[in-house]
Amino acid sequence: MKKIVIAVCFGLIQPSCTWVKVTPNGEGVRLVQSVRAVEPCKKIGKVNAKVESKIVFNRDPEKVAGELADLARNEAVSMRGDTIVPVSEINDGRRSFDVYQCFPTRMQ
Repeated sequence: MKKIVIAVCFGLIQPSCTWVKVTPNGEGVRLVQSVRAVEPCKKIGKVNAKVESKIVFNRDPEKVAGELADLARNEAVSMRGDTIVPVSEINDGRRSFDVYQCFPTRMQ
C-alpha cells in the first residue's frame, strides 16, 4: 500500500517538475521561432537536444519543449552562439535547433 501511495504522490508532483535549468550564460541566448528573425545573422551550427518525454506517462508537451530549448540555449553558449531557432518538430523527446551569432560584439 505504501508503494502505491508513493507512486501516486510522485505522479502528481512529477508533471510540474522542471528537469533542465538554464545556465547563467545560457540565459543570454534568445529563442526565436522564425528563420526570418535571423536573416542578418551568421549560422554557426546545429544542436540536437533530448529529454525524457515519458516517465510513467507522457509529460506535459510545453514543459518538454521548454526543456529542449533550455538545453539548446546552454549548448549554444559553448558554440559562441546567441540565438537559437527550432528546425524540427519534437519527436520522442528530441528536437534540433540551428545556432546563430547575431550580436558579434557581445561574444568577444
